[in-house]
Amino acid sequence: MPAISQSVTLLAHTPDALSLIYAAFRQCYHPGDVADLWPRLLAGEVAPQKQADFVGRILASGHESPIEHVSFSFAVAGVSRALTHQLVRHRLASYSQQSQRYVDAAGFDYVLPPAIAAIPEARECFEAAMERAGAAYAELQEILTRHGRGAKANEDARFVLPNACETKIVVTMNCRSLLHFFELRCCLRAQWEIRALALAMLGLCRQALPVIFDRAGARCERLGYCPEEERFSCGRFPRLAEIPRSSV
Repeated sequence: MPAISQSVTLLAHTPDALSLIYAAFRQCYHPGDVADLWPRLLAGEVAPQKQADFVGRILASGHESPIEHVSFSFAVAGVSRALTHQLVRHRLASYSQQSQRYVDAAGFDYVLPPAIAAIPEARECFEAAMERAGAAYAELQEILTRHGRGAKANEDARFVLPNACETKIVVTMNCRSLLHFFELRCCLRAQWEIRALALAMLGLCRQALPVIFDRAGARCERLGYCPEEERFSCGRFPRLAEIPRSSV
């Protein structure tokens, strides 16, 4: 039952992503049918930099809906059930998570919070709790199997598993949902584990589609000020109320 580290892999994204976004934007302002333009885009007749410049200008005006046509899919492992409970609150997304009903969790790996790892007595207490949970799970499996639950023993024994229990999940979001996810979860006030996930995903997105994600991140980075109330601000950026009106 070792502590485990997070890993994030970009499985796939919509093919010809930049050209698709460019075509979608162009359709909004073009009297013709962009289906006629599409073969030229695939043939490279419109330079990628020209496409990127056009998309960047329109995005800067606040028009974002066409980027919803492109999606990214990630394989995430080495994360806790505490993280995925937060992750699935982002509704405009698709999730496929490892099942604790069908996957035997005996000897489960777990996520060890850095704050706990840094304090020897806290780490000792935490690791002992993981051992107790693992032992209780195995004992319940045995008892339930002996009483006829058979293959269904896991689905009842799992009730003693902790939030720290490691899980794996496949996540798919469109670009617009990803931008919103990054605004909230790259913030310094986001919990450390989901912030690490968001930053890893953002790095992969920036490599794949920089015109959309180069300026993505916490909301304060885009706005230049913190939109939170004073008690929720980390202090990295001034709050809007603290900025002189002439500067806004």
